[in-house]
Amino acid sequence: MQYSVVNYKTVKENSDFRIDADYYHPVYLREDYLVAKFKNIPLSEFAFITDGQHGYHEVDENSPISHLTAKNAKNWFADTENADRLAKWVDDKNKRSSLKESDIILSTRGTVGFCAMVFKDVLPANIDQDIARIAIREKLFLPEFLLAYFNSQFGQDWIERNISGMVQQGLSLQKVRTAPIPLLSDSFQKIIQDTILKAKKNIDQSKSLYSQAEHLLLSELELLNWKQKNELAFVKNFSDTKDADRFDAEYFQPKYEEIVEAVKKYRGGFNTIGEQFTLSKKSFKKIDDREYRYIEIGCVNISDGTMEAIILQGSELPANAKIKLQKNDVIISKVRPYRGAIGIVDNDDFVGSGAFTVLGENGIINRETLMVFLRLKPLLDFSLKFNVGTSYPVITDEDILNFLLPKIIPKIQNQIKEKIAEMYETKKLSKSLLEIAKRGVEMAIEKDEQEAGKWIDGEVAKLGIKI
Repeated sequence: MQYSVVNYKTVKENSDFRIDADYYHPVYLREDYLVAKFKNIPLSEFAFITDGQHGYHEVDENSPISHLTAKNAKNWFADTENADRLAKWVDDKNKRSSLKESDIILSTRGTVGFCAMVFKDVLPANIDQDIARIAIREKLFLPEFLLAYFNSQFGQDWIERNISGMVQQGLSLQKVRTAPIPLLSDSFQKIIQDTILKAKKNIDQSKSLYSQAEHLLLSELELLNWKQKNELAFVKNFSDTKDADRFDAEYFQPKYEEIVEAVKKYRGGFNTIGEQFTLSKKSFKKIDDREYRYIEIGCVNISDGTMEAIILQGSELPANAKIKLQKNDVIISKVRPYRGAIGIVDNDDFVGSGAFTVLGENGIINRETLMVFLRLKPLLDFSLKFNVGTSYPVITDEDILNFLLPKIIPKIQNQIKEKIAEMYETKKLSKSLLEIAKRGVEMAIEKDEQEAGKWIDGEVAKLGIKI
């Protein structure tokens, strides 16, 4: 049993007059004690803090302005994955929340506590009402240090401690403004900055490597200049509808025939995915008190196919947790397939959603080439040809197995495999650097800055890189 003894004066002086035991959890009180060793400055004293527009906003697919939500702040660096395009007039009316380079964004509703830094690659962009924009005005803190602090145990616990609300919990904007930030030395903040910028450089390199792999395959298939075209009217024979057992116009769009023809004329020949890969249906029997690493569609990064599992007890697994995944399996989402939730499993200890088609390599085409092929924009668009869903697009295992797959020549396959392997390594390196930065901040607060700085230098040296 854990308990805390708190002076009534301390409770009374709290601006929210919190008297619940959770607020005074021993872990939080210990962190208060450690942070109090430093001068603490409220966030609003050195930064401008606001949120995005409340209420109606207009989406304009032709706009260059991305509308970022909580999911775009998930992985330290703001991204634009699945972000709507915001009409220019909405951004013009909400310049206070229009993002600038080096801003920090923090999710305050839904999944609270995602924190990311804004770089040029996501601009122009604005935010919704569930995101706080933190724009540093005074040079007391480097944005990279603030990013690491909010992602550290100290920052995340402060956020968790100050969440409020009954039906929908969240972190109020006013509470964000009062967040106390420990002032560490300029030299230590610079170490954290260098570490995080090196991590960003590796993330950018991983994106470049994936783009190179895509370019190789598009060029090999002569699809570099392919553009999506929807024709409002075209003619098909009744026999075509009878053979396909479909009579909807979408299924017979001429743009799909262009993709099929590009595969059929490939110099190395072609057959189907089902002929080149093995369908895996390894089911598992869950044990309620065992811990599982669960992969659902949202766990797959749509920019490069990497994935992060959700840790759940067997009793917490959803009904759709059906498939035992094996390392090197290729998983392909059958729900909203156009989004590209397609990746290669890198662990033998994953359980997958039944919403995936799971394929094992069969020796003809390597898994990296299959993943890149299926994630090409023409192929993501092609997947909608087989849609049988009503509320949202859905395809079947059989549809995927019947996709035509070009027999890419070994030289190109090997080049793609090398690019993807290097991509995984650079992304892994970036993740390691971010963990080092986060732990370094924690160590500086728990012990001292000098020891933390030496530890960071040692951990970076182990990775074989220089900062």
